[in-house]
Amino acid sequence: MSKLFEPLTLRSVTFPNRAWVSPMCQYSAVDGFVGQWHQVHLGAFATGGPGLIMVEATGVVPEGRISVACPSIEDDAHAQAFKAIIEFAHEHNVKMGIQLAHAGRKASTTKPGSDHLIATAEEGGWQSVSASPIAFHGYPEPRELTIAQIKTLVQEFAKAAKRAVAVGFDVVEIHAAHGYLLHSFYSPLSNHRTDEYGGDFAGRTKFLLEVTQAIRDAIPAGIPLFVRISATDWVDDGWNLVDSIELSSQLKALGVDLIDVSTGGNVHNAPIKATPGFQVPFATAIRIESAIPTSAVGLITEPEQAEHILEASEADAIFLARAMLRNPRWALNAAEKLGVKIAWPKQLERGKTLT
Repeated sequence: MSKLFEPLTLRSVTFPNRAWVSPMCQYSAVDGFVGQWHQVHLGAFATGGPGLIMVEATGVVPEGRISVACPSIEDDAHAQAFKAIIEFAHEHNVKMGIQLAHAGRKASTTKPGSDHLIATAEEGGWQSVSASPIAFHGYPEPRELTIAQIKTLVQEFAKAAKRAVAVGFDVVEIHAAHGYLLHSFYSPLSNHRTDEYGGDFAGRTKFLLEVTQAIRDAIPAGIPLFVRISATDWVDDGWNLVDSIELSSQLKALGVDLIDVSTGGNVHNAPIKATPGFQVPFATAIRIESAIPTSAVGLITEPEQAEHILEASEADAIFLARAMLRNPRWALNAAEKLGVKIAWPKQLERGKTLT
């Protein structure tokens, strides 16, 4: 049996395989609502046999969106817009997850293709916020969050998680990577606070740990909780793998079930050499040192490559992004390439090469 197509159980959820669809921004929401594009986009993945589809970064508040065209789950109406998509995926034995996010100092952008980056008020833009008033390269200076505002956002994450579970999501993931709000707190490069949410490791990670605890308390015990982190800032004096191992150990103690390991995003010109599987060693180190399941992501494109990562115990699951965009039925094709027979949707069975 292929390791890629071996089931994985976390809490009460069993994923039929370990080929998962990574969250990918589509910049196609209207006033934060997902719509027809998302139904077709995510539905295509659902007919392609992955074990899990993780919905793109979804703002827990309107100001938490990356762009004016990103989704939010700010209230029950926005949550309800996902329901038909989730039900369709479940009809095909595919689990659904949602990545709860706040974009922080990288928020309020226009849609890709615009002649300017930051949305004006007339375009629906807003004032961005962060750990400290330190701008990301090319972005305006954000407003520093007050302690009271941080406490409010902790509760907004928890309320968003409850809405997600109520509408049918099987997994909740906290987006704490790529230079967005939670990452901007734990990285010393973007957090220069001198209060309880700044300074040393404990202060800088406090916000994320509070969000994690609040979400774990808000959702049923059987629902898995993931956290996506950037395991390194890729620059000296930034966040690093040693920090990530310690953070992952603390997240595990709070009831996190899997660390979704990515890197970078908090420094615009970090010297990242993006080669096939370049982030996998970080997932492996965290898996071993923190004794917690991890997923690997980043330039993983071939079935044999994904299979090797799992067979070598370098990670427990594989998130695929661009490979899935190119071929939403990547998992079905991968199974055939690895000589594994898995169920195809009846409507697609004539496309099989294995019988």
